[in-house]
Amino acid sequence: MFSGLRKYLLVPRLIRLSSSAPKDASTAWDKYWGDVRSTGAGGDVLWDSGSDHELNGYLPILAQLDPALPVVDVGCGNGSFTRLLARHFPHALGLDYSANAVERARQESAGMTTTSFAVCDMTAPDAAGTVATALEAAGWKGEANVFIRGVLHVLDREGRAALAENLRPVIGSRGSVFLAETNFRGTPVDYVSHLGATRNSIPEPLEWAIRGLPMPGHFGAPQRTKAFPAANWDLLSEGEAHIETRPLTNPHSSDVIPGYYAVLRARQA
Repeated sequence: MFSGLRKYLLVPRLIRLSSSAPKDASTAWDKYWGDVRSTGAGGDVLWDSGSDHELNGYLPILAQLDPALPVVDVGCGNGSFTRLLARHFPHALGLDYSANAVERARQESAGMTTTSFAVCDMTAPDAAGTVATALEAAGWKGEANVFIRGVLHVLDREGRAALAENLRPVIGSRGSVFLAETNFRGTPVDYVSHLGATRNSIPEPLEWAIRGLPMPGHFGAPQRTKAFPAANWDLLSEGEAHIETRPLTNPHSSDVIPGYYAVLRARQA
């Protein structure tokens, strides 16, 4: 029992580290992406495993999306998934509401003609218009697919609902939404312990996330039902996902967080 309780000795340190995170989410994310100490000169980001292994696991599911349409990567961060998606769709547009993230993604994608990036808050009322403008600037007009990985679990209920509603005009009648989210069912202490945090040591990518970002939640089927109600959305498939992070507990392999995926299409009137 003592060994099970030992992880809770982390609590004072977690409180101390997280107390420095900006209270405003947009400020927190922009500061995080603008600080090379937290993201690393080579993109050493907590949830960027540095490989295409996770996306390759999604490919059979992504086959449900229309391959002739471009794909919009919502919450692209440094663009790691945007670049991978561009191998499987004619164009990949990465969106993030952090200008620093978009600038980093552009730098890391220099020379790629099948990717583009734009600053966009997908919970804002004018989000769909921003997406349409960015797609047109890249030579695409009309409907698109949407890829979301690790965004909805950091939004509150109102933000999730707003994002979902803003996706409907983006995908139209031909596009689909693929989402993959962390769905770790435990306390924040359980979560960081799962990723290798102990009373004496916290992996650096994890520590920088704790220092700078809002505490994440989880997103599974119950949360998806509320954000994407059946009156507006058809569920094509759902199941377990495996969200990969930077190597934390083992220097030779990615760490894995239990997750959830779903593929949805807007219900037509």
